Amino acid sequence: MRKSFLFAGLIAAASVANCLAQERQTDPTWLHRSAKQIKEQTSDLTTPTAHYRPIFGAGDSQSRIPRGIVRYGELDVDPGGGASQVVSYTDEEQIYFVLDGEGVLQYGDQRHPIRSGDFMYLPPGVGHGVTNPTGSRPCRVIVMGFRLPSSPNAKLPERLMIANAADVPKQTVANHPPSTLFQLLLGTTESKRDKLAVARVVTSLFIMEFDSGGTNWPHHHDREEEIYLVLEGEGDMVAGGGMDGVEGRHPAKAGDAYFFRLNCTVGFYSRMGPGQPKARILAVRSLYPFPQR
Repeated sequence: MRKSFLFAGLIAAASVANCLAQERQTDPTWLHRSAKQIKEQTSDLTTPTAHYRPIFGAGDSQSRIPRGIVRYGELDVDPGGGASQVVSYTDEEQIYFVLDGEGVLQYGDQRHPIRSGDFMYLPPGVGHGVTNPTGSRPCRVIVMGFRLPSSPNAKLPERLMIANAADVPKQTVANHPPSTLFQLLLGTTESKRDKLAVARVVTSLFIMEFDSGGTNWPHHHDREEEIYLVLEGEGDMVAGGGMDGVEGRHPAKAGDAYFFRLNCTVGFYSRMGPGQPKARILAVRSLYPFPQR
């Protein structure tokens, strides 16, 4: 009898261990969202006339996967007097990119007109928000927030750092083929090539324009997280490894967004064919905020 109880106990323990092993989940190396299908959620920016859709980070069901990217989503401010809340963060630097429409950015006690294609750096501790007093359509803004290390003596910009993508030249970049042109919008304070050299942890904000059948060649980053948002066109997004252990390809179109963890294979192949329009992707890379072992 005693042996029977012992045997039964061992079987039960093995069963529990097996169940725990089956329930244990491994974090994905990349995430995909269709921005157009994401439902509006309440956030610290929202009002009855300002609406936020979380794509990655805060508000998303897998918000713990990005480690340095605190938030990435779309803010839509209604025309005819719409206004978001004014927010300020002491441990986060933010970038806004205006997808469409026009409005006014509140920056501290200043007001700045903004329009489609504008991008701006919002440092920690400065209150900011968006209004749409005269526009005829919603002012659509991509909101990006990045976790900052503790550095109380960091110098803040003396003025709002803002520019428009139309004023940034298109160029080739080393280690990428000429079928893709880059607009280097924003980088760190050490940057010598970006339009705005102002960030602390955002290493690069840029737009890629792909010819029909063009690519930026799949690659990976061992110190940075990255997000791609398809602005126009379609093609195959490379995310992680496929059957060949190198490229996992996924059909992608305008509105698709991908988050890539460290060392995840990342890339894009634009759709090939007669009359195929060029594809454009807004990309952002930021430093991983923890020491790597």
